Amino acid sequence: MNCPAPGNGYQAGHAELLAASHLGITGRALLPDRGAKALYHAPFPILSHDGAADPVLTYGNLAAQELWEMCWEELTALPSRLTAEPAHRAQRDAMFAEMRVKGFVENYAGIRISASGRRFEIRNAVIWPLIDAQGVKHGEAAAFQDYRFL
Repeated sequence: MNCPAPGNGYQAGHAELLAASHLGITGRALLPDRGAKALYHAPFPILSHDGAADPVLTYGNLAAQELWEMCWEELTALPSRLTAEPAHRAQRDAMFAEMRVKGFVENYAGIRISASGRRFEIRNAVIWPLIDAQGVKHGEAAAFQDYRFL
């Protein structure tokens, strides 16, 4: 998938999947404006990964790219597990298992690491499955507005 830009509608199909699945599962809008450009330029990180056994990130808006210190191409080639340090991956895996049982998770907190090794704690994250209108699961997503550098 190419970097969201005007020429590709800011990945409108994937942005709609992010917004619609969040609304359908949580009952709340991800953003007041569901448009793809608004999601890409949202003032907080929004990420998704595919449904592979070892999922790879499929989306990271500008706020996510800045926080993880990676460009679109680097971020969307990254196995999702590598967003956390090895010592914190078991906790991350447990959260995804909980989300799969409950439908979604909110108020999640966890330690993450950027490309340069800068550690930060995400707080009050919402994690949800990406499910389209036909009920097909395409992966999982996360959004959070609260984080602090450690």
